[in-house]
Amino acid sequence: MAHQTILVLDFGSQYTQLIARRLRELSVYTEIIPFDTPADVIRERRPVGVVLSGGPSSVLDKRAPHCDQGWFDAGVPVLGICYGMQEMTRALGGQVAPAPEREYGHAMVAVRSASPLLATGTEELRVWASHGDRVAGAPAGFDVTGTSANAPVAAMENGQRRLYGLLFHPEVAHTEHGLDILRNFARDICGCRGDWTMTSFADEAIGRIRAQVGPQGRVVCGLSGGVDSTVAAVLLHRAIGDRLTCIFVDNGLLRLNEARQIEDRFQGRMQLPLVAEDASALFVDRLAGVTDPERKRKIIGSTFIDVFERAAGAIGEFDFLAQGTLYPDVIESVSVVGPSAPIKSHHNVGGLPERLRFALVEPLRSLFKDEVRALGTALGLEDDFVWRQPFPGPGLAVRILGEVTPSRLDLLRRADAVVAEEIRRAGLYRRLWQSFAVLLPVQSVGVMGDERTYEYTIAVRAVESRDGMTADWARLPHEVLATISSRVVNEVQGINRVVYDISSKPPSTIEWE
Repeated sequence: MAHQTILVLDFGSQYTQLIARRLRELSVYTEIIPFDTPADVIRERRPVGVVLSGGPSSVLDKRAPHCDQGWFDAGVPVLGICYGMQEMTRALGGQVAPAPEREYGHAMVAVRSASPLLATGTEELRVWASHGDRVAGAPAGFDVTGTSANAPVAAMENGQRRLYGLLFHPEVAHTEHGLDILRNFARDICGCRGDWTMTSFADEAIGRIRAQVGPQGRVVCGLSGGVDSTVAAVLLHRAIGDRLTCIFVDNGLLRLNEARQIEDRFQGRMQLPLVAEDASALFVDRLAGVTDPERKRKIIGSTFIDVFERAAGAIGEFDFLAQGTLYPDVIESVSVVGPSAPIKSHHNVGGLPERLRFALVEPLRSLFKDEVRALGTALGLEDDFVWRQPFPGPGLAVRILGEVTPSRLDLLRRADAVVAEEIRRAGLYRRLWQSFAVLLPVQSVGVMGDERTYEYTIAVRAVESRDGMTADWARLPHEVLATISSRVVNEVQGINRVVYDISSKPPSTIEWE
């Protein structure tokens, strides 16, 4: 089925994927493409609309990324966001200049005139801004539809040419009515009927898998036990049946009793073809003495491939490796389609494919976490499992700051089990994106009974998010925090202090390493 498509030109913003995510939330199929894609090439795709993303550069810089000006004459609506608006202004003869004061964070935008894009029922919008330049003069033929204290042109449009610009980010949750603005663009301006759903994605993904794998191809799937790899495995199983073999590698970095639970779930209830490989001692041994987070990730990734290839070789010949890679995994690891800056490597994409003897099958690579959950529901997976909180591929190794040792793993497992139990008991588990314990390489003085202690500190991390790209720290009830602290200190010998992390993303990441 050919879906109506909106294309997003990626100029390198960390929010680029959020634009696509919000449009998909409106059931509009959206793809992200490089900023320098020729307009003639993409015109053949017949998109119903185009969005120019934000980006970290200034359009005034000599090396700034610029798009093909043919985009503005392609005959489809174009929405420029932040850098994208400035690029539109520059290309069409307007004036961009350094702002007297950089506008970062919340700002108030006054809607100056009727606009189909800004028709949200309010004359003032509280928005999220992030720019050092501003539009000092709109191009000829454009109306100024919004202003802010630091931006004389915070929104502009040329209705006749269907060109629109916003100097703020409607895709970010901090912008009030941001989704309404994107809905106005997609449905009212581009005429999207909203024909892309997870049910249609499942059918199309199964078709793509069959086409890629072919009638004889065999696939191994690295099954971690999380939602992502499980949904990928279910799609593959429905596409190719017994030509799929799932391999679960116990890396010794899982939560309390998790390895046994994974085997019981997938070999028992779900009846997926599973081979379990216990390599816990090998992983922990290779991590001995390692404290740098990136080295940990690389060692874990490299060891996983060693174990995985050995296990796959022991059970037969295979042509493809399947992974549950998602969009956030990719954008935080490498610059995928634009000049965005990498934040950290990810276990699925951090330099591993070149070592593989298999071609990759990544059926979820274009999806966000909540889309995968919706897909899992469409595929009939249990609701409790679909809403399982994300768990990092490197496991507890990136929740232990400093060296990973068996004793530290034991401390963290027991403390983390307390956190999980109390979060569930309080009815907060599904509301939170993630909630977990982190073991800090900090020992402090305490008193237990009449004795002095000098033991480790646990940090509790709990965040709320829609997709993991941005997150806010959760305002957990004090009584829940008090219970967690009391239980951890009393039940986990070796811990005498509990702290709570109140950092949001950005500037922090969700995981500590």
